[in-house]
Amino acid sequence: MLSTNLLILLSVVEAVVLVVVLALALIEIRRRLVLISDGLSTLASALVTVEAQHLRPLAGLLTAVNQRAGTLLGLLPGIDAKAKIVVEHAAPGA
Repeated sequence: MLSTNLLILLSVVEAVVLVVVLALALIEIRRRLVLISDGLSTLASALVTVEAQHLRPLAGLLTAVNQRAGTLLGLLPGIDAKAKIVVEHAAPGA
């Protein structure tokens, strides 16, 4: 049977190995998080560039298109009424 001192020594060695393995795992996780952070920073700067160069200039155009679409939507009830008159004259009694 193993002596008490040997069991104590093995327990301490096991605890030390566990701490070392966990420390190495945390160091690797930190390294990967730094890489991810760098990638996200690059992505953020690219998105800012895209927004500044492509999306902001489109804002004025989209406003103009939306205004014209609103005008057309306002005309639809009148077009509908005129279309009904045309249908009534083209096909009486229909």
